[in-house]
Amino acid sequence: MAKEFDNKTIFITGAAKGQGRAVALAFAEEGANIIAFDLGERIPYPAYNRSSNDDLEKLKSDVEAAGGKILIYAGDVRKAEDLKEAVDRGVKEFGGIDILFSNAGIAAYGYSWELTEEQWDALIDVNLKGGFLASKYVIPHMIEKKSGVIIYNSSVGGLRGFNRMSHYSASKHGLVGLTKSQAIELAPYGVRVVSLHPTGVNTPMNDGLAELEGTTAIEIAERSAGNLLKTPWLETEDIVEAVKYIASDRARYLTGSQFVLDAGLLTR
Repeated sequence: MAKEFDNKTIFITGAAKGQGRAVALAFAEEGANIIAFDLGERIPYPAYNRSSNDDLEKLKSDVEAAGGKILIYAGDVRKAEDLKEAVDRGVKEFGGIDILFSNAGIAAYGYSWELTEEQWDALIDVNLKGGFLASKYVIPHMIEKKSGVIIYNSSVGGLRGFNRMSHYSASKHGLVGLTKSQAIELAPYGVRVVSLHPTGVNTPMNDGLAELEGTTAIEIAERSAGNLLKTPWLETEDIVEAVKYIASDRARYLTGSQFVLDAGLLTR
């Protein structure tokens, strides 16, 4: 029986843990080839544990154990040369790229007037510049095929402000502008661009933020969310289903849009 993403290739940044890992495994199960990109080491800010090369290798073994095909690349979304090389390797391995899930991201707290320039740059560079650079090298291959889907994993913080997270919210708002502009640019080539806006998601990032704040992950979720529906957070499976829909032919006329999955938060 044919699978939904047979013979498709998805490039995922921030693939080693959390939402990226869940999407990689789900798309592999649906027949897609996976290009998994992640840093694999800690960065100075924010000062909580990040994914490791071991996490990338574990993803590779899990995908292959399920019969999927995967190429892993340990690189930095802030570095153009890393993303270019990963895209080039992926295209050589699989013949093209059909879907980009730009998911790599970081979060931290701090009042805007107390943030250092380095802290501001860190959030903007990973969350916004990283998305731009990933798309920069994927887009020419989509244009050549006259098809493709780009999904930027933004946040409800890309549609509203958050206390003590101005740099995070600014980076996620920036993805909306990138989405809308690229949707205009790429429509003539049959390439769709959508930003995804989840409320809090149950991932290791919550543990990192809890570590910084001296509290628990569930307290972080409940404090920052304020969802209307009675859940402190979404699960990674909820993100998987959203990404699968946006990337599929079922959403063939969806572009330039903000796909909100917020448990009612933005209605408050």
